[in-house]
Amino acid sequence: MSITRKWTTYLLLIAATLVLMFPILYAFSISFMSGAEVLEGKIWPSSFSFENYRNAFEKVPLLHYLINSFAVSIFVMAGQLLVSSLAAFAFVFIKFKGRDAIFFLFISTMMIPWEATMVPNFLTAQKLGWINNYLGLTIPFFALAFGTFLLRQQFKTIPNELYEASQVAGISRFRFFWNVVLPVSKTSLVTLGVYSFLTTWNMYLWPLLVTNTEDVRTVQIGLKQMQTQEISTDWGVVMAAVIVVILPTLLLLFLGQKRLQKGLTQGAIK
Repeated sequence: MSITRKWTTYLLLIAATLVLMFPILYAFSISFMSGAEVLEGKIWPSSFSFENYRNAFEKVPLLHYLINSFAVSIFVMAGQLLVSSLAAFAFVFIKFKGRDAIFFLFISTMMIPWEATMVPNFLTAQKLGWINNYLGLTIPFFALAFGTFLLRQQFKTIPNELYEASQVAGISRFRFFWNVVLPVSKTSLVTLGVYSFLTTWNMYLWPLLVTNTEDVRTVQIGLKQMQTQEISTDWGVVMAAVIVVILPTLLLLFLGQKRLQKGLTQGAIK
């Protein structure tokens, strides 16, 4: 009975995986099809050719957009890790008046839709001269309430007596932060880094607002350009570009899946 139940579970998991992965698999199949095959509704291409992939890099500066997306995503990831870890450290180990009230006020910003702050953020970036600039694509996202909350929950698992002992021993706060807090919080830091990278990589609306040239535009804008130009009906080329774009995110998600799950639940129970 247990063996039957085990195989039934495996079959259900395989079926669910195929259903979830079907859009990606079908997009991969279309990326090798000609325009006629796509219009015929074929599921599998008659032959495998990388012509669509070559055309995807020729129709728009896709490689340049990919480099921009990597640069912006890595910069935002580093900024969020730095700001969130320092803020979480202050909220846990440094006592000051109104600390809890400020923290809850900071966390309450998670309930505000990003679209509600989009216009003032754009006006601020415009006045600072950050339009068509990497600064406008990165700095507005450094302060992340979710990241601060995640790391604060992890930092709270560190005994406060350890911090007090370090103060008695004359160890500076930054040294305690760098040599003690960060090393024991690697899983949560990796989780926040993966989350930050994936979120920034898939961002579309904000890069569309603050860029109007190809110099700093990201890859999501490039995909939209391919659908609005004369090749919009050549879905083989479009899907080839889509596969190129989602490949880094899939690899990152598969490689860091266990750490991502562990990091999201590690600080939940003190």
